Amino acid sequence: MTVTIISVLTAAIFILNIFLAAALVFLERRDASSTWAWLLVLFFIPIAGFFIYLLLGRKLRKKKLFKWEEGRKRIGIESLIAHQMNEIHDGTFPFQDVSTKDYSNLIYLHLRNNGALLTQNNRVKIFNDGREKFDALIRDIEQAQHHIHIQYYIFRLDQLGNRIMDALLAKAKEGVKVRLLYDDMGSRSLSKRHFKEFSAAGGEVETFFPSIMPIINPRLNYRNHRKIVVIDGKVGYIGGFNVGEEYLGLNRRFGYWRDTHLRLEGNALYPLQTRFILDWNQASARRDIVYDEAYFPSQPEDGSTSMQIVSSGPDEDWEQIKDGYLKLIHLAREYIYIQTPYFIPDASFYDALRIAALSGIDVRIMIPNKPDHPFVYWATYSYAGQMLRAGARIYVYDNGFLHTKMIVIDDEASTVGTANIDVRSFKLNFEVNAFIYDEKVSMELADLFRQDMELSTELTYELYMARTRMIKTKESIARLLAPIL
Repeated sequence: MTVTIISVLTAAIFILNIFLAAALVFLERRDASSTWAWLLVLFFIPIAGFFIYLLLGRKLRKKKLFKWEEGRKRIGIESLIAHQMNEIHDGTFPFQDVSTKDYSNLIYLHLRNNGALLTQNNRVKIFNDGREKFDALIRDIEQAQHHIHIQYYIFRLDQLGNRIMDALLAKAKEGVKVRLLYDDMGSRSLSKRHFKEFSAAGGEVETFFPSIMPIINPRLNYRNHRKIVVIDGKVGYIGGFNVGEEYLGLNRRFGYWRDTHLRLEGNALYPLQTRFILDWNQASARRDIVYDEAYFPSQPEDGSTSMQIVSSGPDEDWEQIKDGYLKLIHLAREYIYIQTPYFIPDASFYDALRIAALSGIDVRIMIPNKPDHPFVYWATYSYAGQMLRAGARIYVYDNGFLHTKMIVIDDEASTVGTANIDVRSFKLNFEVNAFIYDEKVSMELADLFRQDMELSTELTYELYMARTRMIKTKESIARLLAPIL
C-alpha cells in the first residue's frame, strides 16, 4: 500500500514537472538561458526541483505595486519629467556643468525609462568604511527634527543595529516621526515583536513582502534590496551597506568589509524621498504616508553635483538600472572601472564589456577573493576569466570582503547603489542606484578603486588557466545555473 502511494505521488510530481516545463516554454516567455536552466533543475532533480521552482521560479505578476498618485500630482513629477525630456531633446536644457551635456542621452534614457529627474545642486560625501558611514548616520539621526525614514534589506539587532535603534527610539520619544522598513527575507531574524518599545514610543515598522507561511516565504526571489535613509528631507543615504556587525568588519569569516555608500544633500532628496514613500506605502496596510510639504523642504543651492536616482524591479517591463549600466559602458572613451561582489553578466552586459575591451578601452573589474554564496562566487570567477580573453584586467580584492556596487568611466560619470551585476539584481530584486555626472565625485571614486588595486591581486590569464580541476568543475556547474542565481 505504501509503495503504491509513493509511486502515485512520484508519477503525479513527474507529470507536474512536464506541465511546469510546458508553462516555462510556452506561457512565461522567459529568455532562453533562464528557461534551459529551469528545465535542467526540473528534470535532473524532479521532486526537489518542483519545490525549488515553486520557491524561486515563479514570475511576479506585472501589476502596479507602488502607488502614490496624490503625492506625485502635488509635486508635479510628470510635468517635470516631460519638461526635462523636451529641453534635452531640443538641446535647450540648462546644464550647470558643460561636461554633463555629454551624457544627455543617458539622462534622457533614465527620464523616459524610469522617470528619474536630473537634479544639479547636490552635495555628495563618499563613505567606503562602515564605521565612518554609520557614525555619520547616527549623528544625522540625532539631529533630526521632523522625520526619519530608514530602509534596509538587512537589519540585524546586534551591536550596530541596537545602537541605531537606541538613536531612533530616542527621537521617537521626542516626537520625531520615525519609520523603519526592512525586507522580510533579508532580515528574517526580525519580527515586529522586537520593536514593542519602539512602537509604543510612536515609531512605525513595516516589512516588505512578509511571509504568508510560518517558515517558507514563497516570494523568495522578489526582495527589496534597497538601502535608503532620508532625514528631515534634507539628508539622505544610498549605497551598499546594510545594518549588521559584519558591515563593520566584525565577522571573522569576511574580515574587513569594503563597501561604498553616499551621503546626499540637495534636490536628489526629492526622488529619494519619493522612492521611500512608494516602498513604504506598498508595505503598509493601514499607515500610508500622505503628502506633506515637510517631506520635501526647499534645498540649499550651494551644491554642484548632477545626479539621477534610478530604481528598478521585477514589476517593470524594462531593466532600468542595467540599461543605465549598459549606456555608461557604451559612452566610455578611455576607461571603465567596475567593483562588484557578483559578476554574472547576462549576454548583453558581457558583450558590451567585451566589445569595450576589444576596442582598446581600459576595462578593469574588481571582485572578492572569498565567497558569501559559493555558486555565485564560482560563476563570478568563470565570467571574470572569460573577460581576460577580451583584454580586460581582473583584480581580486584581498583585504577582506568586497561588497561595493560601483561603475566609473572616464573621470566624468559614475554610479553607486544596490544593484549587483547579475540576473538577480537586473530582473528579480527591487534596487536603487545614484547615477552621477560630476568630475570631482567620479574622480574620487576612481581614486578609491586605484587604492583598492594596491590591496588586490591581479588575476592574469596565465594564472586563471592554471586553476585546478576542482575549480574548473565548480565553475562549470555554477555557469549552468548562472541564469537563475
